[in-house]
This record gives sequence, structure tokens and C-alpha cells, in this order.
Amino acid sequence: MKRLLIAVLSLSVLTADAGQRLKDLVKIQGVRSNPILGYGLVVGLTGTGDNSALTDQTYRNLARELGITLAANARPGTDNVAVVTVHADLPPFAKPGQNLDVTVSSMGNAASLRGGTLLMTPLKGADGNIYAVAQGNMIVGGFGASGEDGSSIQVNIPSVGRIPNGAIIERAVPNGFSQGDEIIMNLHEADFTTAQRVANAINDLLGGGVAAPMDAISIRVTAPRDPSQRVEFLSLLENVEVEPDAFRSRVVVNSRTGTIVIGENVRLRPTAITHGSMVVTVTEDPAVSQPGAFADGGTTEVVPQSTVDIEQTGGRMFLFGPAVTLRDLVAAVNKVGATPSDLMGILEALKQAGALEAELVVL
Repeated sequence: MKRLLIAVLSLSVLTADAGQRLKDLVKIQGVRSNPILGYGLVVGLTGTGDNSALTDQTYRNLARELGITLAANARPGTDNVAVVTVHADLPPFAKPGQNLDVTVSSMGNAASLRGGTLLMTPLKGADGNIYAVAQGNMIVGGFGASGEDGSSIQVNIPSVGRIPNGAIIERAVPNGFSQGDEIIMNLHEADFTTAQRVANAINDLLGGGVAAPMDAISIRVTAPRDPSQRVEFLSLLENVEVEPDAFRSRVVVNSRTGTIVIGENVRLRPTAITHGSMVVTVTEDPAVSQPGAFADGGTTEVVPQSTVDIEQTGGRMFLFGPAVTLRDLVAAVNKVGATPSDLMGILEALKQAGALEAELVVL
């Protein structure tokens, strides 16, 4: 049986005298990236493209825009072309003329995009406006090969490629960074204690009343209106060190890989645990039955004979007192040679019994 992996990790890595920079704890509201998406053609493939109705239609549209007229019943019929989607993330404060990396993915049944060139493709945002234009030669990490007998081999994914600096930004995304008399800082993870500590750290540096927590995530901070002063102001704040509160007690179980991650602050209430296993073995040993030497009309038959054996290993009971950590439980289970799947079952039973003082997350 495949052995599974148990990982006992501490989710809280901060000590009492060490903090984190504010830039690692929060994001400024309104300062965000925006996904952009386009649809185009990759040409120059060596017979690894797709030959579908969608590709033909896209090919015709491109030819018409280039002033080429194709007959109504004519089909390009080339497998050196592939229809693709192109996507990228437009970073905050991106300006026209800057470049972006783009990812190109096949939409059809193209075997590989290796060696292809993406033709000019506009990239649109969710509002329908064009924010960038992509074009260029692709880098494809995957490749494949096949033989006439149907055998094939493939390494990585040959139907997806990247174009470094393959898009030019044409339009900037407006943001409200320089508007108003205040900015909103949002914590990466909601926590009332950490929100209060962030506000206190800012007020200790700049004076009372500059920062105030709004809820478990947001902190309102009074900021200068002038853009240059606001940049200097945030440069000062983002290097302020804050000690966040310990993370919420949590146990994460991945039933597919057998990985179990246990937080440092997880505790067990007084409880007794016993866990055993039962093995049922069924053996089939058919016997041949033959008629007697002087029997009249007898036939030879196969008579089934089954042996059922049940073996149940003795489950040892563990008794835990209050405030015992799950590290102690893991150590006890490992001493008797229990498998990670046994530990998963114990954790689920502890949660149902109300003895596990933590959130149980099953992936």
C-alpha cells in the first residue's frame, strides 16, 4: 500500500520580538492588476496546427482585413495555423508604451505551437476596451513526437506558450490612488487583532487619529492629497513593522496526497481515543467431485469451497488530558505504527466529538 506523507508544520512563524513589514501584510485598496484577454491566430507551424471551422473563419476574417478575397466555397485547409487565446495581467499604474508578458493557449486541437508566431492580437478588459496589443514569436517548453504505428511521447504541454514582452500597453487603467483625503489598507487575511495593531503602529509613528480600523480587514489612513507626497507617505508606512496576531487554529487534510498540516496553536480537550483495524480474507479453493466407479449417469462437477478468515488487530487506547497539542497525538499514533489514513480518521472523529479545538479543512 502506498505510504502517505504526514507533515506537521507550524503556521505561526513570528516570535514575540519580530514583526512583518506593513507592505507584506496589506494591499492598498484600488491598487490592483486587471486581467486582459484576446483571440487570434498563430502561424508558421510545421503541420501541428488545427484544421477546424473556427480556424477557417478566423483565417477568412484576417484575410478580409488584409484586403484578400477568398472564394465563398474555398477553404484554407492548412494545418500550419492555430486559433489561440492570449491573456495577461495588466499591473497597477501600467502606462502606454510599456511591455507585458503574455501567455498563448491553443483553442482547437493543435498538436503543438512550437515555432509559431502570434499575429497582432488586441487584448481587451472586462469593460470591452482594448488595453494592449500582442504579437511575436513564442517560447514553448513542451514538445511531442509520434510514429506511424500510433505510438507517441509528450513532454510538458506543447499547446501553451509564452511571449516575453509580447504585448504593448495602449491604454492606462484609471485608479483612485491620488483621490480623496484618505487611503484604505486591506489585510491579506481578516483578523481584528492585527487590524488594531496596524492602526496602532501607524498612530505611534505619525500621531493619534491618522489611522483607524474599519473592520477585521480594512484600516482607514489619512493621507496627503499631493501625489508626490502620497508616494513618500506610503514609502514610509510600508516599512513599518507590525507583529500580526497568531493565525487561526487550523488543521488541513489533503485526502488525495495524504498530507496533513497542523497549526501550532491547535489543542485537544480531554479525550480517550482507540483505533483498530479489521482484515477480512476470502480464499476460494474449488474442489473436483467425481461420481463413483459404478455410478449410473453421474457427472464430474466442480464444487466451490470458500474460506473466510477475519483478523482484527488490537486497538490501543490513548488518553489525553487538557491542553494537549496535536503533536502529542501524532507522536502517539506513530509509536504504534498507524498509517496517515488512520490519523485522518482520528482527526475527523475528534472534530465530530468536539474535542478538536481547531478548524478542520479537508481538501
